[in-house]
Amino acid sequence: MKIKNTIRNVVLSGAAALSTVIPAAAAETDFNEVGKQMSIMLQNRHYDRLPFDAKLSEKIFKVYVNELDYGKMFFTQKDIDALEKEYGTRLTDLLLHKESMKPAQAIYNLYRKRVDEQTEFAKRLLTEAKFDFSGNDTIVRSRRDVKEPTDTGWPADKAAANKLWSGMIEDAMLSETLRRSIIEIRAKEQGKENPLKDEKAIGEKLKLRYERVKRAVDGVDNEDVANFFLSAVAKSYGPHTDYFSAREMERFMSGMSNEFVGIGAMLQGEEDGATKIMGIVKGGPAESAGELKLNDRVVGVDINNTGKVVDIMFMKLDKVVDKIRGAAGTSVRLKVEPADGGEPKFIVIKRGTVEMGESFAQGEIIERKNADGELSRIGVLTLPSFYANFDTGETRCSVDVEKILLRFNKEKVEGLVLDLRGNGGGSLEEVRRMTGFFTGKGPVVQVKNYKGSIDLKSAYDKAIFKQPMVVLIDKSSASASEILAGALQDYNRALVVGTSSTFGKGTVQQPMDISRLMPFFANRERAGYLKPTIQKFYRVSGMSTQNKGVEADIVLPNIMDAIEVGEKYLYYALAYDKIRRAPGYIAAARENLFIAQLKGMSLERLEQSKDFGYLEDDVKRTQKRIEQNELSLNLEERQAELTVAEARTKERNKERIARFAKVQKEDKANMTFYKAHLDDLKSAKLPVFDPSSDDNDYMKRAVDEIEELDITPEWPSGIDPVKREGIAILNDLLKMTNQAKMAGVLNK
Repeated sequence: MKIKNTIRNVVLSGAAALSTVIPAAAAETDFNEVGKQMSIMLQNRHYDRLPFDAKLSEKIFKVYVNELDYGKMFFTQKDIDALEKEYGTRLTDLLLHKESMKPAQAIYNLYRKRVDEQTEFAKRLLTEAKFDFSGNDTIVRSRRDVKEPTDTGWPADKAAANKLWSGMIEDAMLSETLRRSIIEIRAKEQGKENPLKDEKAIGEKLKLRYERVKRAVDGVDNEDVANFFLSAVAKSYGPHTDYFSAREMERFMSGMSNEFVGIGAMLQGEEDGATKIMGIVKGGPAESAGELKLNDRVVGVDINNTGKVVDIMFMKLDKVVDKIRGAAGTSVRLKVEPADGGEPKFIVIKRGTVEMGESFAQGEIIERKNADGELSRIGVLTLPSFYANFDTGETRCSVDVEKILLRFNKEKVEGLVLDLRGNGGGSLEEVRRMTGFFTGKGPVVQVKNYKGSIDLKSAYDKAIFKQPMVVLIDKSSASASEILAGALQDYNRALVVGTSSTFGKGTVQQPMDISRLMPFFANRERAGYLKPTIQKFYRVSGMSTQNKGVEADIVLPNIMDAIEVGEKYLYYALAYDKIRRAPGYIAAARENLFIAQLKGMSLERLEQSKDFGYLEDDVKRTQKRIEQNELSLNLEERQAELTVAEARTKERNKERIARFAKVQKEDKANMTFYKAHLDDLKSAKLPVFDPSSDDNDYMKRAVDEIEELDITPEWPSGIDPVKREGIAILNDLLKMTNQAKMAGVLNK
């Protein structure tokens, strides 16, 4: 549950998750009351006015048990049937009568019991069983429901569960055996020391892994259970309607602003229970203090430097983050096992504000010498998210992008590649303003509420960048990214290039403070927030992005098109539909984009491209694996597959090393790269830089010795195939546009 926060905390402790501590309330918040008020809010404010009845209760039940046990490996079908009989149709009634925490806790308690039982079974099996990996047994790769959660598919009973776990443990043993084998071979081939030489025995390592799972589930408190259950209630209305605990809301708002209060360190949970320092933000509190080092292991936290140390061994990473974070100017004391093997020591760090520089808009200019010797300049603008600080208004992505675009104009940039890959969205107001930078005043997006009323959102500034554009997308470009990409496509202002389509999130959510509806004398400090879907947004052409996304004008091979990524694979996603075109929407002539010609020219390059050829092969293999959804437990079969994969990798690397060296040499002779990050814009002359360098401007990262054994060469000049093809398409567009202008045939 709450995967969005768990994943974020794995990589962002302090750097992006250490914000102010929310003090514990004097008395525990009544989450039965919270559940009732949230239920009323859902009925009154959600876009879909779903009947709050037994049918919805069944959906809530399915979401809750499926999200708790998303791999269907802890509950049994017998458990599910009993729980469904007891609670399946009653949850909505219990919510409205302030009795919902009883079933929430009962279901979680059974889940906790099954996790304890199965992890103990796993540890016992790892101690007693002998695995020879010689049979013909297989296991299912994925047991996760897609599109809609079901109340079937769990092992029938305890015996079936143990059989399932026997196969899973055998696969874990086999996978780790093969992993260690290939790492040892790679190290030997490269004349390096095996980084796993001091690893624990495989069985012992796996026992620790299962112990971490058990501790994480056992460490959940009543507020966590309420969080899990109320989130399931919200998600029964759709994938983006959610419940945020008070703590999660703090993280959400901090994430939107790209600014956090903490120590500025990136944490990673280790299987032996400790928490490892994998990154330190340059200029942040941890680096300024100077004592905390990369690869140090944190085993205890004194939250307010009062002398009371909390043991954090095997603690979930988000809970470790919560204990390390705090208010600016306060101090935290960490109990640390030094990376160099010295005695454990205590380190005191004063918390402060940390900016994640790599999460801000970034620009670069590529100056290229053409075949005729003339120089041309294109800009590349990378936007990781549509961030905004809603409290102060000081941090806004539209303001940052505006600065970069104005500098591009000053530097006489002739065209732009706008990279929205991996951009999951953000502020609607920011994308509204930003779209106008390219289209000028006029409609940007239409927003429809549950009554069918349509509100037209328009840009209000004149266009500040008028040169040809290419927009890069992938399956993780979502929400605000889809508004921008869709508007630029509808206005025929830019070519959209990348995966077959974007994510497909065409809905608008609004966080609402549940405490405002709580009874006057009720404890409300930790009531949390409901984030319901209140509207759907539509492109100016009238099309929705919901489920369908923004479809690329030119599709490039991508592994994301082979896997189940997108809105249409989420539980209870809203349907795709269309509305009327936006009043005042006038598109430029589509002929000016020369799409048919550019597609043909791109296809010729793709057919000659080794890298895209490799990608197409990988896509086919991935699709086949997904369809088969089966994994052999035979060592010889798995070893043979691994040998083939390693041989393929070596063959590709051999070819790439030679080819990349040639491309890098050509790039160096023909291209100059200028950095146009926000700090660089203050300089009269933009700095020249080498984009192929691994140097990180914002964070020092620990060296991963295992990753170092992967000798796959870096992309020449740091330009991956999609970005390189996007640049090539833009150059073709510039050439054809200039030719049309000279011939006087450019349409208006």
